[in-house]
Amino acid sequence: MEKQIVSGQTTELLKIGKLREESGIPVKTIRYYEELGLIEAERRTEGGFRLFSRAMLPRLRFIKQAQGLGFSLREIGAIIKIYNRSEAPRGEVKQNIQAKLLEIEDKIRKLEELKAQLIALVSDTHPASVLN
Repeated sequence: MEKQIVSGQTTELLKIGKLREESGIPVKTIRYYEELGLIEAERRTEGGFRLFSRAMLPRLRFIKQAQGLGFSLREIGAIIKIYNRSEAPRGEVKQNIQAKLLEIEDKIRKLEELKAQLIALVSDTHPASVLN
């Protein structure tokens, strides 16, 4: 584990294997995300090993969550660029985010309906119409 001093504070840097261990994301995928510009290594060791800030862990979680909700890596990249520039989303990116939010709300509604049906099914007094 490496340390880096930034603005008078020591920051822990993680080799890619440790990042994989803590994130659960395969090394090959982490390298691919770096290649796409979704994450970035702080620097490399003299031996060429990538060193990542711990700040990449929440970013990796965000990428996986967004993928799980149907965002493409291209869309995720656009969101990350906006975040890095501290701007509000505009144009097509904003429309894509709003469309995804509607899809997420629809999925939540459908999951709530399924949950209610399953609760009714396992209850002692479930109506026969639960699965009809």
